[in-house]
Amino acid sequence: MSDPNSLISHLIELRSRILKALASVLVVFACLAYFANDLYQLLAMPLLRSLPENATMIATDVASPFFAPFKLTLVLSFFLAIPYVLYQVWGFIAPGLYRNEKKLVAPLLLSSTLLFYAGMAFAYFVVFPIAFAFFNSVAPEGVTVSTDISSYLNFVLKLFFAFGVSFEIPIAIILLCWTGVTDAKTLRQKRPYVVVGAFVVGMLLTPPDVISQTLLAIPMWLLFEVGVIVGGLYAGTRDEDLDEDEPEPSSPGSTPDKK
Repeated sequence: MSDPNSLISHLIELRSRILKALASVLVVFACLAYFANDLYQLLAMPLLRSLPENATMIATDVASPFFAPFKLTLVLSFFLAIPYVLYQVWGFIAPGLYRNEKKLVAPLLLSSTLLFYAGMAFAYFVVFPIAFAFFNSVAPEGVTVSTDISSYLNFVLKLFFAFGVSFEIPIAIILLCWTGVTDAKTLRQKRPYVVVGAFVVGMLLTPPDVISQTLLAIPMWLLFEVGVIVGGLYAGTRDEDLDEDEPEPSSPGSTPDKK
């Protein structure tokens, strides 16, 4: 039976780390709140550059000129505070991990954060200009393109999330290989299906044109290849790490200590 005092101490530590993570988001938000309108202007640049001459964005709701930049700043604050949030997660779970698990989780937390940022940057600098130029070019004659600021924000946040998650493919593959669910050889044999799947996902997540679909599908395929290579390396050392962490024989009823 678990010790109630130990459970309470874990809950207290969990609450403390959650509060620290929330505080980090609020601190970043407080620093960025003054620049909320400037941040929204920066976010809107890919669309504004593709709009026809004299066309502008509009606000169809009375409060949207305030709430749209406010929402963007809050979401951006969370994105910027992710490294510290993950540090708090790591600080909570690390004491309960074996040495080989620590060797896997620590670099994965860092690399997953960087990959998520890379996906967002790719969407902003590459996909958005092409997508918005395409949308504006196919507008029927006589139709003035004037996008609502709240609708635009919701649209780009969804794409940021979609591309950020898509760039986590190597992390997912590494975990699958390390846990023994699959292996690098099996994944290489399924490469044709992965390529087709990447183009299907690209078609679903991007505007209906071949260029933007390809711009997402090719990075996803390349990230798959990177994940297969790194996943094979992790899987190759997994058995050795498990042997090192295998507990020594102990007396009945005793619990092996984790390193």
